[in-house]
Amino acid sequence: MQRSHHVRGTAAAGAVAVLVLTAATPAAVAQDAAAVVGGERLGRSAVQVAPLAGAPALPAELTGRSWLVADATTGDVLAARNAHVPLPPASTLKMLFADTVLPKLDRSLEHKVAPAELAELGAGSSLVGIKENLPYRVEDLWRGVFLSSGNDAVHVLAHMNGGLPQTVAQMQARALALQARDTHVVTPEGYDQEGQVSSAYDLTLFARAGLRNKDFRAYCSTRTARFPGGVDKTTGQRTAFDIANTDKLLGRYQGLIGVKNGYTTGAGATFTGAAERGGRTLLVTVMHPESQSKVYDEAASLLDWGFAAAGRVEPVGHLVEEPVASASAEAPATGVVPHAIRQADHVLGPAGWATLALCGVLALWAAGRARSRRAHPRPAAAEAVPVPLAFTRPGATALGGSTAVGGRGRRRTARVVRAAVVSARRRVRGH
Repeated sequence: MQRSHHVRGTAAAGAVAVLVLTAATPAAVAQDAAAVVGGERLGRSAVQVAPLAGAPALPAELTGRSWLVADATTGDVLAARNAHVPLPPASTLKMLFADTVLPKLDRSLEHKVAPAELAELGAGSSLVGIKENLPYRVEDLWRGVFLSSGNDAVHVLAHMNGGLPQTVAQMQARALALQARDTHVVTPEGYDQEGQVSSAYDLTLFARAGLRNKDFRAYCSTRTARFPGGVDKTTGQRTAFDIANTDKLLGRYQGLIGVKNGYTTGAGATFTGAAERGGRTLLVTVMHPESQSKVYDEAASLLDWGFAAAGRVEPVGHLVEEPVASASAEAPATGVVPHAIRQADHVLGPAGWATLALCGVLALWAAGRARSRRAHPRPAAAEAVPVPLAFTRPGATALGGSTAVGGRGRRRTARVVRAAVVSARRRVRGH
């Protein structure tokens, strides 16, 4: 498989990406032997397992260069090998892409694909079959990502998120927030690029974080779906075709939830899966076994071992917990929200919207006062400054409002402010 073309973008977005990625080069993220994320034993190269009496033996034929099996609920790592060794991740990196971008885009939004959004796909990329100049719903694009591992769907969603460089920078920041320090992101879809690496430990963190989002969980567990096709030249109607999940364990391994498989010539086969049995959920990651087909066999055998070893092994490490402040939000409601407003909402947050609204209110008030003074000069005198009104973000109800305190001038100001906010809301809804 050839390498993809270099990602191009705006100077500003590129600068952000460079700053973040420079801080996360392999040398910068190398594990300190005295402070290995998840525990010192996970930094060792040999197989790590701590059996108690009656513990089953690990599977005999494990050829993966790196692997890990952990309890998704407690975070206990039951066994591992080379857990922190950085290796090319292939399409398992799409878990980080989804965990980063999925909460930001309304799944009901329709987006018309521009030709430029499909221009940076690498040679030999896996594709779901997106056609330019046709509209697609965000939820269909995510099915293209999870089921078909479509790099074309990833690129369209990345462009909707602000562009490839910005998305890569956000993915890197997300990885660092999760303490996934072995990961260096170069492309959003996991395509082979020099320096693009992750580890069995980090990929397991991405799966665990992503599965907390109900939409992520639903997409990765979907076995088949209908995907929009082109337009029939005879009828003029939009066609559709079936797509199937390329995860070969889904529907075949008892209790499997998902999550993501991958393969490139540079990475070999990679797989991260989650399975549930008897109220216990396990996570497994296998990277670069001897052959592509073995990745599923070895993942299944590690899951079998993990379920059998419950309560019979001591943990050899743990999956670090995500800081509450950086936790991914649930996917938004199904209502279609303008893309620019969604992006601003994500960046600003409630406090930012309140500040923005307050600044707008004060600007309107100041402009009105200036015009009033020019038209009706008044003698200099001490005058009480109107108390600023507090607002939530657009679409919510303004707090405060006019009261009898402050006289007619303040009531008039309040009426002007409310009218301005209503007008602004109408303009937002009209875009």
